[in-house]
Amino acid sequence: MTDVTTSQDQDGPELSASDEQLLRELTERARAGGLKLTGEGGLLGKLTKMVVEGALEGELDDHLGYERNDPAGRNGGNSRNGYRAKTVLTEAGPVELSVPRDRDSSFEPRIVAKRQRRLTGIEDMVISLSAKGLTHGEIAAHLAEVYGAEVSKQTITTITDRVMEGMAEWQSRPLDPVYAVVFIDAINVKIREGQVANRPVYLALGVTVDGERDVLGLWAGEHGDGEGAKFWLRVLSEIKNRGVRDVCMVVCDGLKGLPDAVSAVWEKTIVQTCIVHLLRNSFRYASRRDWAQVAKDLKPVYTAASEAEALDRFAEFGGKWEKRYPAIIRLWENAWYGSRHSLADLGDLGAPGESGALVVPA
Repeated sequence: MTDVTTSQDQDGPELSASDEQLLRELTERARAGGLKLTGEGGLLGKLTKMVVEGALEGELDDHLGYERNDPAGRNGGNSRNGYRAKTVLTEAGPVELSVPRDRDSSFEPRIVAKRQRRLTGIEDMVISLSAKGLTHGEIAAHLAEVYGAEVSKQTITTITDRVMEGMAEWQSRPLDPVYAVVFIDAINVKIREGQVANRPVYLALGVTVDGERDVLGLWAGEHGDGEGAKFWLRVLSEIKNRGVRDVCMVVCDGLKGLPDAVSAVWEKTIVQTCIVHLLRNSFRYASRRDWAQVAKDLKPVYTAASEAEALDRFAEFGGKWEKRYPAIIRLWENAWYGSRHSLADLGDLGAPGESGALVVPA
């Protein structure tokens, strides 16, 4: 994204017992001497300085082809040319570095690149605080108070703008021509726009023909809007325009009009009601004391090995719960068959996916 140093190995080698003992002794000496852990002049800052400067020296050795004071470097053309001071912001506070230079200025350090002023962590914190609704002034004040890091409002704006540019590029990237399954749903998140308010964010998650998951995009609805089939039609049309010619199955909730929106974009796509949404909606019609038993009795329906078995288990469920909770039975009937069928039609379902039938996962 920008100015971020990452590790090649996230786990990294484990410290030996002697190394851990050395770190404990160093920490104890710092504590006994009244040395701060973080902030300017703190222990973590000093350790960061030692590690980064050592890495920079190693990078210059590799660039020149010889180590300091090595006779092989005599009359070799390029050579060391002292140091330049540079202050970088880190999670431990500002750290002043001595960056080695070469005579022909061809050395391009990677661990702390030229014009880089922030090490890993600062940008992540800026983005996280911005996502939580803090203003740029509040973010700058927080970093100064907690980390002793002076970050200007312009720097924070630059960081967030680059993130938004990357998001826009990601959101418009080309997609695969075919997806086996696409899951779509909306979540409500709290966003500060003058005041904190709920705002729907629409999510589309695709499963490729190779079985890989791919987040197709995120779309923020308008302030005060709820989840609507018209908005989904716009989202699905955008996905199609990014190169998706066909989707075998779309899994969604029971939102009215959503199957029609899917069919308008991909005519032959099977629309399946999400089992999680069905279960959640079922509990709305049941007493809390019956939730566990209702969930237990429904599980054989949606985990059946075949459609015929699922029909039998659903008939058993209806025989047990229809008198007490008829709304739950109607809910599953509508999801399974659509409004044109009733419980009396259970014996004449047809092929999976026909007539709005729910495709029950094994």
